[in-house]
Amino acid sequence: MSLTGAKPHSHERKNVFVLALSQALSMSGMSMVMTASALTGLMLADDKSLATVPMALQFVAAMITTIPASLFMGRYGRRIGFSVGQAVGACGALLATYAIYTQSFWLFATASLLLGIHVAFWQYFRFAAADSASPDFKAKAISYVLAGGVISSFLGPQLAKFGEKLLEPILFAGIYILIAGLCITTLFLIQAIKIPSPKSAGINNSGRPILEIMRQPVFIVAAMSGMFGYGAMTFVMIATPLAMNFCGFAFTDSATVIQWHVLAMFAPSFITGSLIKKFGVLNIILCGVVLNVCAIAINLSGIEFLNFSIGLATIGLGWNFMFIGGTTLLTEAYRPEERSKVQAANDFMVLSTTTIAAFSSGALQQSVGWALVNAMVTVPMTLVFTAVIWFKFIYLPKQAYK
Repeated sequence: MSLTGAKPHSHERKNVFVLALSQALSMSGMSMVMTASALTGLMLADDKSLATVPMALQFVAAMITTIPASLFMGRYGRRIGFSVGQAVGACGALLATYAIYTQSFWLFATASLLLGIHVAFWQYFRFAAADSASPDFKAKAISYVLAGGVISSFLGPQLAKFGEKLLEPILFAGIYILIAGLCITTLFLIQAIKIPSPKSAGINNSGRPILEIMRQPVFIVAAMSGMFGYGAMTFVMIATPLAMNFCGFAFTDSATVIQWHVLAMFAPSFITGSLIKKFGVLNIILCGVVLNVCAIAINLSGIEFLNFSIGLATIGLGWNFMFIGGTTLLTEAYRPEERSKVQAANDFMVLSTTTIAAFSSGALQQSVGWALVNAMVTVPMTLVFTAVIWFKFIYLPKQAYK
């Protein structure tokens, strides 16, 4: 990364602002879905054990669509791709509203699939910012876009509370009407971004084979940081409300802990890019690993409200450093003409890991308990720590002498 200190161009700042706001609105919608989906499924399903199936289908749809979404944008451009994603999201939210109105569980599950496709597209907002940024501004561009999540930590829960009884007596339908509104608003917003077309950016089918790119140490370290940082955060976050419920805490206590966790995930994004520029991306990833280990120690030291709240906030901060660090490092693994397939491969692995964590966390919390769930996180953290140390102190010095 260049350290020239050059200021970003006006179009770079505009892109980042629009993408950060779009990120905020999209994540607000995601927060609302996370709040309402299981409860809506419970209300609609005859077999109450199926209540979480719609949420699970959303994760699966996002994972499966990740690669096609990136390749589609590589061919037709970011603006068209993001427009398609938001349009699908609006359709999914409106279909969910109709499903709730007609009391159709499986129609609601179908709507959740569409919302998952929607997620697969907007997760590339951070890469879109990096695509159009100068090398010196790239890390900041990524972190500023993710900082949009700060708004979602407040906006999402408030909209969910407002929408719950908006169309009373039909509970939760109002939430999905509001989500459709967020998608349509974002659809108009993203028309303002200015990112080079695939042709002018050199995006085509040329470049090295994907397996050759993925064998690079820089790709491996970047992907591990994103995969295990996101997976560990999801694993502990989903188990936390269950553990708190078991310990006798009220739902409002869990909601407060989750809200502070989300804030900790995204608030540091205002400075993470600057920290990467000052201290180096590998050092920031290592800090993220250390923070995650500290979070595990806090969680294992007690079951008071402060343990849960500080522990989950700390793991949110660790996620921020590992995920933004991994995303920034990944941009060094590919050439311009290779970015679509490399970003797709990376995010497919990240979402696959996250999906596995989401599916397994609740079951493991119920079967083996809070302490062992936390202890399990030390394994992926050890792997990332070892990989970064090897890359920083063994691999890179050897390359310097060649």
